[in-house]
Amino acid sequence: MLFSKSIASRAGLASAVASRSCRPTFAAMPLRAKVLGQQAPISTQAAAELFKPVEGDEPEDVLFNSLYNLRSIELNRPAKYNALNGSMIRKIAPRLLEWERSDIANVIVIKGSGEKAFCAGGDVAALAKQNAEGPEGIKKSVDYFGLEYKLNHLISTYTRPYVAFLDGVTMGGGVGLSIHAPFRIATERTLFAMPETKIGFFPDVGASFFLPRMPGQVGTYLGLTSAQLKGVQVYYAGIATHYLHSSSLPALESRLAELTPADYWTMEQRLSVINDTIEEFSTGVPYDEKIQIGGRVRLAIDRCFKHDKIDEIIAALKEEAAEGAKGGVSGWAKNTLEELTQRSPTSLHVTLRQMRLGKTWGIAHTFKREHQMAAKFMKSHDFNEGVTALLIDKPMRPAKWKPASLDEIPPGANITEDYFRNDPELPVLELLNDRSYTQYPHNKFGLPNDYDVREAIEKGNFTREKLVDHFVETRRGKQGVREAVSDILDRMAVRSKGTDNVQWKKE
Repeated sequence: MLFSKSIASRAGLASAVASRSCRPTFAAMPLRAKVLGQQAPISTQAAAELFKPVEGDEPEDVLFNSLYNLRSIELNRPAKYNALNGSMIRKIAPRLLEWERSDIANVIVIKGSGEKAFCAGGDVAALAKQNAEGPEGIKKSVDYFGLEYKLNHLISTYTRPYVAFLDGVTMGGGVGLSIHAPFRIATERTLFAMPETKIGFFPDVGASFFLPRMPGQVGTYLGLTSAQLKGVQVYYAGIATHYLHSSSLPALESRLAELTPADYWTMEQRLSVINDTIEEFSTGVPYDEKIQIGGRVRLAIDRCFKHDKIDEIIAALKEEAAEGAKGGVSGWAKNTLEELTQRSPTSLHVTLRQMRLGKTWGIAHTFKREHQMAAKFMKSHDFNEGVTALLIDKPMRPAKWKPASLDEIPPGANITEDYFRNDPELPVLELLNDRSYTQYPHNKFGLPNDYDVREAIEKGNFTREKLVDHFVETRRGKQGVREAVSDILDRMAVRSKGTDNVQWKKE
């Protein structure tokens, strides 16, 4: 099954498009976003030492290529769904640092080899086997997460345009390689999830930052349940900024390689041209596919997952699951309850607290805190039991969690405190630069979300039709805008008294 193969990596067509009309062309450009810190990146010598190869590293698990002004990273472990490991990180990070200093590396593309996966995550089975060796093995696992989070933070603060092709399975560690980029392209083959609670872990790779910043309680829902999104649903949810057919990706990559910016262009101008170039290859969204996290389901997600205690979320879901419940989503609620009962109780409690605290964390602080959390999980029963039960033992068996179920946790008990307390014996993670921010600096290239629509309603007087047209026009005809804005208005807007204008529903 795809599930077993993808989670094992991380809990975790048409001819080329014809040549496009000429657009402003991109040359050398120091991309320094104003929101970022001023510390110089790690030196070449220090990077070489930090990411030097170790015995057992595969020689060709990552392929690099240059085409004009474009530099590409191809994850090359297709038989393992391009699962991320230390060998790959030790190749990718120094190359990104090298390109960041280059005057001719103007666009970075990261993609996966084969048709099945971009990157299904990190090799957690290898980590669990290491942990079983004792303190020395646990230290190796913690060091792996340190390298991974250094790379994730570098990507999140990268000063060159970075484009991720999410073509195929994109889970766990694969999300960390892409979610913090300004451009994330989903295709009909994309399958997204953060499946960590299934194996007794927590959503990491910066999930403490990106999930709480999703509209409403969508991020909390995805983090707790490990729910999967496929194809255009990844785009509608805001995980991807664009949706293209997979057959158009090679032609898009070639077109991006032709872009050469003027030296005086700002970061926003460069990103805007890349955005326009990607949009040239859009062929639309499926006309007959409803928004999965929309309508009544989205309203129920916000009602149920707004609570700050797991038992309150469970109680709210039970209300929605009752026959005749006014929410009209009893089937969804029953399935969600069933999913949560199979998750690690400890992981659920830790993840919920993580979602609440992460709303205030900066991006640099996020990775430092997650490193401390990951170290605690490497020593925990549930991570090693969950990975062993689901991924190592054959046949796969149900995990024996401790505590075994949510019911075994006494009311008021705090089982999360230790996971959020820094270990005095583990140094705070030293990142490759000190850049940080509290909101993504380039977060305008995807579909409009609840925040965007509410702001527009509160700033102007719009009828429903004019508001939809406003977003279609300002997003320059971007595919899916009409569907996304219409769904938001159905859920969150009402007609103003005595006028045809819309207003945001009162909380």
